[in-house]
Amino acid sequence: MRKLLQDNVKPEEITEELFSQYLYTADIPDPDLIIRTGAEMRTSNFLLWQGAYSEYYFTTTLWPAFNEAEIEKAFEIYRQRDRRFGGL
Repeated sequence: MRKLLQDNVKPEEITEELFSQYLYTADIPDPDLIIRTGAEMRTSNFLLWQGAYSEYYFTTTLWPAFNEAEIEKAFEIYRQRDRRFGGL
């Protein structure tokens, strides 16, 4: 937001696309899947804007034990989801 203000962007000029260009992750695609390990059921301010249409996968497995089998399990569940990207 500070950079938007420094660039004298008027409020009526701000679109979702423009706002996204001002994020630190502007050159990185938004995530399709966000995996939360350790039984935590919160996002902790992690990629709030970028993760708006992401699918979330929560697991009780702690990070050090999150291995190839665990990621395959997460991917399989993700593949079964019906992604609507905010549509009804």
